[in-house]
Amino acid sequence: MSKLVIVGTVAFDAIETPFGKTDKILGGAATFIGLSASQFDIDSAIVSVVGGDFPQEYLDLLSSKNIDISGIEIVKDGKTFFWSGKYHNDMNTRDTLATELNTLADFNPVVPENYRDAEVVMLGNLHPIVQSSVLDQMTTKPKLVVLDTMNFWMDSALDDLLKVIKRVDVITINDEEARQLTGEYSLVVAARKINEMGPKYVVIKKGEHGALLFHNENIFYAPALPLEEVFDPTGAGDTFAGGFAGYIAKTEDTSFENMKNAVIYGSTLASFCVEKFGSERMKNLTHDEVHKRLLQFKRLTQFEIALNDNL
Repeated sequence: MSKLVIVGTVAFDAIETPFGKTDKILGGAATFIGLSASQFDIDSAIVSVVGGDFPQEYLDLLSSKNIDISGIEIVKDGKTFFWSGKYHNDMNTRDTLATELNTLADFNPVVPENYRDAEVVMLGNLHPIVQSSVLDQMTTKPKLVVLDTMNFWMDSALDDLLKVIKRVDVITINDEEARQLTGEYSLVVAARKINEMGPKYVVIKKGEHGALLFHNENIFYAPALPLEEVFDPTGAGDTFAGGFAGYIAKTEDTSFENMKNAVIYGSTLASFCVEKFGSERMKNLTHDEVHKRLLQFKRLTQFEIALNDNL
């Protein structure tokens, strides 16, 4: 079984959707990635930073999922990264109400010594320079480096982003970001351009419309599971990334065929994330629940059809 290093924010979120609102709750990219990847019972570690205001119970929660938290720096006199947002009625658009970098502003990640040989590295959404510094600390070249990013870094740190993109094997971004990064409307063309930037595999997330996986001339599409209720989409993309990276670390297989399965696992786990506010649903998610939903996915997508020259 491979080791997985997860780099990203461990944070507070305050969320408002048409279904209600929360006070400060546990959030952050690395939190969602870690909770999702923990479904595979792998050896994982989070590299992040929090302030002295971060509750011990949240750290204990991560530890209880067999996530190594020795790489989470605690700045005793600092405050934890905080994000607040309000979702519109369509749940696809949101307004950011507050972003407080706090301890994240001066974050210099330190990968624990015993994880510097990790086979899989998941670079959660952070400044590209921070992502690059993590790769610089690895003592052996990882079998797979997965990078998640967003349009904010395309606007503010494009040169640094392009440098780190050259160093990764897989990039996960949404359709809007893929179009912005390449200037191409067609996602097929956009994926080809991103492929030329460095990554062998390109995953384009389309929210409630599923996800696309590209590798050379190969394309795989996984739908999103139709849900009766979506309470909060916060962290769904990170949960997808955690499921994807966690499955690869568990199976130790980086082939295109196996990445199809990783996309399905990522989509399955993301479908749970949106059912409650923040990370609440992921905290107590069971293997049995995941298995049952995977069977739903299989029924949703599997079909047999007879093909002959007359059709």
